[in-house]
Amino acid sequence: MHKPKTIARDISWLSFNARVLQEAADPSVPLRERIRFLGIFSNNLDEFFRVRVAALKRLTLLKNKAKVYLDSPESILEEIQEKVIEQQKEFDRTWNEILRELKKLKITLINDRQLSKEQQKFVTNYFNEEVRTNIVPLILESLQEFPTLNDKSIYLACKLAKSDKSIPQKFALVSIPSRRLSRFLILPSKEGEHNIILLEDVIRFCLPYIFSFFGYDIFSSHIIKVTRDAEFDIDTDISTSLIQKIEKGLKNRKKGKPVRFVFDKEIDPSLLGYLIKRLGLLEKDSIIPGGRIHNFKDFIDFPESVFEHKSARKKPFVHPALKNTNRITDVVLEKDVLLNFPYHSFDSVTDLLREAAIDPEVVSIKITCYRLAARSKIINALTNAVRNGKVVTVVLELKARFDEEANLEWKEELEEAGVKVLIGVHNMKVHAKLCLIKKRVNNQTIHYGFVSTGNMNERTSKIYADHCLLTSDRNIMADLNRIFTYLEQPATRLHFLKACKTLVLCPTNLRKQIIEFIDKEIKAAKAKKPASITLKLNSLSDVTLINKLYEAAKAGVEVNMVIRGICCMLTESKQFKKEVHAISIVDEYLEHARIMIFHNGGKEKVFISSADWMIRNLDHRIEATCPIIEKEIQQQLKDIIQIQLSDNIKARILDNDLSNIYVNPRNTRKVRSQVETYNYLYRKLST
Repeated sequence: MHKPKTIARDISWLSFNARVLQEAADPSVPLRERIRFLGIFSNNLDEFFRVRVAALKRLTLLKNKAKVYLDSPESILEEIQEKVIEQQKEFDRTWNEILRELKKLKITLINDRQLSKEQQKFVTNYFNEEVRTNIVPLILESLQEFPTLNDKSIYLACKLAKSDKSIPQKFALVSIPSRRLSRFLILPSKEGEHNIILLEDVIRFCLPYIFSFFGYDIFSSHIIKVTRDAEFDIDTDISTSLIQKIEKGLKNRKKGKPVRFVFDKEIDPSLLGYLIKRLGLLEKDSIIPGGRIHNFKDFIDFPESVFEHKSARKKPFVHPALKNTNRITDVVLEKDVLLNFPYHSFDSVTDLLREAAIDPEVVSIKITCYRLAARSKIINALTNAVRNGKVVTVVLELKARFDEEANLEWKEELEEAGVKVLIGVHNMKVHAKLCLIKKRVNNQTIHYGFVSTGNMNERTSKIYADHCLLTSDRNIMADLNRIFTYLEQPATRLHFLKACKTLVLCPTNLRKQIIEFIDKEIKAAKAKKPASITLKLNSLSDVTLINKLYEAAKAGVEVNMVIRGICCMLTESKQFKKEVHAISIVDEYLEHARIMIFHNGGKEKVFISSADWMIRNLDHRIEATCPIIEKEIQQQLKDIIQIQLSDNIKARILDNDLSNIYVNPRNTRKVRSQVETYNYLYRKLST
């Protein structure tokens, strides 16, 4: 039987990033946020090339063997190239529009040729005091080997010449030190005006100070950027520790094969040709002309001080159940509490751990950590717990992509503090977000903790929309005990994972459980009984589960989906008895939570999860899906999902053409779900 067609994962992802670009282009979005969205778009695209495009390019080398993984990586790469160039044009158009809007506010990004005398002096002083010691100019012709360009950096590619042509022209490179210095320098300006210069333009202005020593007096310079294959291969040499493999992989990543080369389209053709040749790039490689500015991810941190009106983002508030209590622990031992970030304060999580750290009755704390904040309050609480005599175990996922280096540093710091650090599972990522705290009260053992959809990261909790269930439910605690027992010795204790009875886990049984729930809805629909499936996911790409959803829609099951990112399912078909309602919401906060609701014959099954419906999550990660038992919390999640399904301001329809058409409010009340969700939860605070 021919399987229903799906949308190529990478093309669907580009469609998601186009939705981010839509936010940047939307004039109703505050200007500061529009600039931030351009930065997010740029950062997303960098990661996409480092990982996905790099993987596709490796598949093309396999020739016919590649078809085991993908029908035609070559044709997908061609389509990616077309769409990226198209999106780059829209990016440039949006940025030029934003520049005009900034100018109306008397905020001007000026270049090295537009400086006043006072500003020239200011820039020269700044260069001499801050910049000069952070740059190493390279004359390229004098180098036998072309330098390895860091894929997170941008470079000024320079052409040096002498006006009387007495010495031959040369090409040079200067790395822009934007990881050590701010990309933005606010200049002395007239009253009521704000002039900003980029770090690369500071260096451009000072090129004569750098290269006049060599006798040159004509300088032209343009920004270039290389993106490299970031997927390092961790070999299976069992005599090498995982940490050594990761450290080796990080070194290899820095010299990975270039998968994209972007440049200022105004660059001198002879310099461009020279760079392409020395980098060993071919015509089929992603060589993408762009504007004057690259590495736009830095614009996420565009200076806020130049804007009169600060961010209107509302502050998180304490969950009403935790507001008037001395100890969060007492509440959690009494009843379940669902925190909804970024609306509820993440402080409740850190406070729960702080309480455990100083509670004389607490014996141990066990927690999984995937991505931590740079100055992590979670880590502070855990190390304080060790000082107070608690046994603390942290499962630290070293393979969290692009956080490997930071996690190696956290490992060292935690172990120095006396924390027992577990470094994950061979050939698996530990992506579940779990915490188990053990107390001994009057010779009785009591457990409590949490299951979350998001990372233990107080910084991202302010911009990622997630759910965290604080609970002391005995069945959930029993399963958390089993999971941590497995994680302590994964090679010999898989049976503990399989023994879980309440939490539904990957890779053991989530896929099987989902199929059973969908089959039950199909059976109900065929019997003319109410049947529905409501999903909220980051990504939907697993073909087996997509085929099950097709089957459900054809049987007449009501299917509602909020998918933020990748959606490989074709949501429109004449064979569907009921229209699939599929939307994506891109707004101020990143929709990161995963929720599943099955009608289940009127006895609804409601779950929160760390797992997306992707092969990597379902089959190659340790993930936890948690049932919501309490009716009040079930209703709260259903209400939030309903608000999102009603969004007609920031919701786009996920159609077969990936057109990203906004849901039309028509004559109904306008609903912006993130605003409505805040109001809904805040009302509960005051009742």
